[in-house]
Amino acid sequence: MVKVPGEIVLVVGARPNFMKIAPLHAELSRRGVKQLLLHTGQHYDENMSKVFFEDLGMPEPDIYLGIGSGSHAEQTAKVMVEFEKICIEHKPSMIVVVGDVNSTIACSMVAAKLWIPSAHVEAGLRSFDRKMPEEINRILTDTICDLLLTPSLDGNENLLKEGVEKHKIHFVGNIMIDSLMINLERARNCNIHSLLNIEKGKYGVVTLHRPSNVDNQEAFERIITALEVVGGNIPLVLPLHPRTKKQAENFGLSDRLKSIPNIIITEPAGYLDFVSLMASAKIVLTDSGGLQEETTTLSIPCVTLRENTERPITVTEGTNTIVGNDTDTIISTVLDILENGGKTGCIPDLWDGKTAVRISDILLSHIKNND
Repeated sequence: MVKVPGEIVLVVGARPNFMKIAPLHAELSRRGVKQLLLHTGQHYDENMSKVFFEDLGMPEPDIYLGIGSGSHAEQTAKVMVEFEKICIEHKPSMIVVVGDVNSTIACSMVAAKLWIPSAHVEAGLRSFDRKMPEEINRILTDTICDLLLTPSLDGNENLLKEGVEKHKIHFVGNIMIDSLMINLERARNCNIHSLLNIEKGKYGVVTLHRPSNVDNQEAFERIITALEVVGGNIPLVLPLHPRTKKQAENFGLSDRLKSIPNIIITEPAGYLDFVSLMASAKIVLTDSGGLQEETTTLSIPCVTLRENTERPITVTEGTNTIVGNDTDTIISTVLDILENGGKTGCIPDLWDGKTAVRISDILLSHIKNND
């Protein structure tokens, strides 16, 4: 058992965080390290939270803050107030935050003000679009965390350009790929294809949830128009995000969404079911960040419905193409991929399923040297 003076607190706030924390939690557990798994409850939906914990083999959180929805300011403030109480009570050795959600910056600020060492997994990612709230969270988190753990070398370059001290930056690889590799075989054995009556390799997967796409009616309609054409060429599976469902109802677009040719709209999928769908898809259309990485690893063509990406390595080395939400661009890009196969790409350096091991080594070394 590795002895540390206090627990390492692993923070999750939203569904994408779970896949990043699960391999690290498992690796630290294997080493006998004391941990606290803390779920802020920033986003909570039975299908989008509990099922993911079960699929990833994670235990129930040790602490659940139950923050709930709200504006950016409300969520960040509520998390800070409640998380500070936890830190004062438990006196942790290290706080680990992941990604770019409001819980990430909120817990980082608490740690910094209480002089508790903190680590940011997925540090250095930049879209260079400060209209995205996630971009603000990334920049601020990287400014105040002690350990900046990057998934790709462009992250190191971004941090150095921002004046971050070199000794804080550690290139560790992509922890999302750890989860993917650990669970891929189980996912391939899911029966989701028979349940949806779709043939492997002959459908596309669509995910949509970004405010820039679904909170703007004109943008939402442009994407639906493109999907109406795409659906005429290949069946589509759309696990419907709660935000997207709500905005479709608000804009009166629900019926049109359901009427897209050959579309199958499902509830939000569990992790294993979704990986199974993605791994056997002919094409993925998404505005998600993580899917750009997973499709690159699986050599699945990805069409990203955004104007930019904080994961440019998926474009330069992977299978990703950035198209925005312009109808004609989406249609022409998808039809070209369906006809010609799209990018083959390659797997970036250190996306090898061993990132959690490297992170654990760095965390424990830092705690030991600063005890």
